[in-house]
Amino acid sequence: MKRFCYILAAVVFVLVALLSQTAWVKYEKVVSEIPMRDSVKLYTTIYKPRWGSNHPILIQRTPYSSAPYGEEMTNALVTSYRLRNFVRHGYIIVYQDVRGRFMSEGEYENIRPASAAVNEATDAYDTVEWLVNNVEGNNGKVGFWGCSYPGFYAMYAGVNAHPAVKAIAPQAPVTDWFMGDDIHHNGVMMISDAFNLMPMLSHTNHQPTTEWEPTRKHEMTSDRFHFFIRATRDSLRSVMHPSSFWDAMSAHPDYDEWWQERDVRRYLYNIKPAVLVVGGTFDAEDCYGAWNTFKAIRSQSPQTDCRLVMGPWAHGAWNGREAHKLGDFDFGKKASGRYYHNNFEFPFFEYHLRDKGSLESLPQVSMFLSGSNDWYTTEDWQLTDTEEVSYYLDGEELTVVEPAAEMCRSYTSDPNNPVPYDSVTDYRRREYMLADQSFTDGRADVLSYTTEPLASDITFVGEVIASLDVAISTTDADFVVRVIDVFPEDDAQKPNYQMLVRAEPMRARYRNSFSNPVPMVPNEKATIRYALPDIAHTFKAGHRIKVAVQSSWFPLAEFSPQQYVDLWSCGSDDFVSADIDVYNSSTITFKAVK
Repeated sequence: MKRFCYILAAVVFVLVALLSQTAWVKYEKVVSEIPMRDSVKLYTTIYKPRWGSNHPILIQRTPYSSAPYGEEMTNALVTSYRLRNFVRHGYIIVYQDVRGRFMSEGEYENIRPASAAVNEATDAYDTVEWLVNNVEGNNGKVGFWGCSYPGFYAMYAGVNAHPAVKAIAPQAPVTDWFMGDDIHHNGVMMISDAFNLMPMLSHTNHQPTTEWEPTRKHEMTSDRFHFFIRATRDSLRSVMHPSSFWDAMSAHPDYDEWWQERDVRRYLYNIKPAVLVVGGTFDAEDCYGAWNTFKAIRSQSPQTDCRLVMGPWAHGAWNGREAHKLGDFDFGKKASGRYYHNNFEFPFFEYHLRDKGSLESLPQVSMFLSGSNDWYTTEDWQLTDTEEVSYYLDGEELTVVEPAAEMCRSYTSDPNNPVPYDSVTDYRRREYMLADQSFTDGRADVLSYTTEPLASDITFVGEVIASLDVAISTTDADFVVRVIDVFPEDDAQKPNYQMLVRAEPMRARYRNSFSNPVPMVPNEKATIRYALPDIAHTFKAGHRIKVAVQSSWFPLAEFSPQQYVDLWSCGSDDFVSADIDVYNSSTITFKAVK
């Protein structure tokens, strides 16, 4: 038996090698420095079929390197599951370093706004113009794709798009770094991710290079919880490699015009190419961007063929085979990368770039329902086939019955003892998005509200609205609402498991306006109303819906000083405890499928 396994492994190795060699023999690599309208040249790698003609062009623009550089072919042509069908059908695959990154000339700017004379939309346009006129054998049809930051660049290729651009697939696209996505959520800095990402993307005085540049002066300790416990925005500056964007953010603490012109949605009007927006409901980085890019296009450019696919995926997981597994959950083969690629991504590009097949089986909205583990599809992007269901936070109950008399529950939020966001805090694991939440049970600074066991299944899709009536003893505080699926005690696989479905922070100073914050009046009742990112989940019969309210989610999100102070200059001594009252007139509202 062991001998057979060795022989089988050897055969597989030889087959993979032959396939690799075949793909590389069939494709050639061409490197070009494509001139932009301001004469800056962008380093572009073109993988072109050696056979035939009439090939569509598929482009990814990236700040994360288009390596390998030189004559070496990318292994992705033979190892990438998502590229397999595109290579087999003769797509021209193009990677480009965006301006100011790696081998491209120019100066890099984070989330460069489209209002600039030369921007990511014009660079995409100029790139396409050069490719369709200089790459032999192309069919004059171009698509863009990319996940995360490359998703941002893919979306911009649809803004004032070149006529040859027929289809774009922005996947988990960076969209608005103040309201959602990597850096902030509702003005609350997502400190762990921001500290990791910003130094890597903030270099100036760029010289073309094939190497990653140093990212920060000092590495954080392995214990992130205690590394950030006394950190402030100002103190973190000193341990970074000089970060121009970190400095720019300090000059714009609120949602002013500087932030607003860096919101991609501002430019999503009259989009000509077809759009496939892709995201994951358990994406820790850019869940916000996928939902809200889709909504903006459907609202602002209603004539655009725009479709949404949201699976139960971590960030970018749909690009691999094992997308259907995350943490303690296996969502089944319909959530796999194979299913996604064969049923959504590849048919979309085939139809628009090669005039092959149809999109009859690709609905306007496709959401994978965790809980029931199947796809929910609709042609109604506004989800008018749902009805609002509001639950009151009354005592320890989550109930649809309006309370008969006003009461409140209270807790103290202590900066020396913040509520952790996960049972593991020494590194930011992607599984926290659906991890068991029982680790906060018994904490005095977490208020929990739970329904009775459900008599029947209930499915929620779309936006979740938290409306908290609160009073605090200080002038500012954060609020975090977690929505949790509590499994029954007799569940065969996960007894008493508390699955996180969605959580989101909100800063009280922004309760009336993100552009014009105001302090809270100590001990005066106020309403904190905000939207959590959309969900797609079925709470099964026998399960309970649980909502937790707290004022920290650490160190995923920064801890608020809990005073109305300048967040960019305050010191660790400015952090104070706050007494929080949460009234039973508070509600959380879902959209239930009828």
